[in-house]
Amino acid sequence: MIEVITEKQKSVSDRELVLKCQRGDRGAFRHLYRLYQPKIRSTLYQLCGQEFLEDFVQEVFLKVWHGLPKLRSPEYFSTWVYRITCNVAIDGRRQLAKRQMRIAKSTDQENSFDSESRPQDSPDLMQLHYEEVVRQGLEILSLEHRAVLVLHDLEDLPQKEIAEILEIPLGTVKSRLHYARKTMGQFLQKQGVL
Repeated sequence: MIEVITEKQKSVSDRELVLKCQRGDRGAFRHLYRLYQPKIRSTLYQLCGQEFLEDFVQEVFLKVWHGLPKLRSPEYFSTWVYRITCNVAIDGRRQLAKRQMRIAKSTDQENSFDSESRPQDSPDLMQLHYEEVVRQGLEILSLEHRAVLVLHDLEDLPQKEIAEILEIPLGTVKSRLHYARKTMGQFLQKQGVL
């Protein structure tokens, strides 16, 4: 029989794990890492792409490890981790933008895709194509809009929690989500995906 864990049970277990971590239990931290690493990796990938993903994931968990002793409300661990993740993404995007500007000045376009060499009936390649189109659509959004869209639509977080994570009013979350969905929909239509 598969055990279904409710949100309340999940937060209780997170709280217990955090308290154990604060007492120096490294095994509890490994457990938290295993629970949250896939979610954090997915969020960072959607916000920043693949290039420095491993570095960003490590940075998030390093900040979590160093910050755990100071965390006063263990029941809000999930919100706190996503806040750290968004801050790492924002800082990482800034660094990537600076690096890309330097590279763009010194090189021409290197990536060209020969569409004639791609088999048209391969479902794996079509899935990769759709994922790439969605990734491109996410890149046209500002980081503020992208963060709300990724956290809500891809990570399935409630709007209230997103407001807490990003430290913005709930109304701002709603308006950013509306704008991001509208912009993304228009982009996907232009690409022929919708």
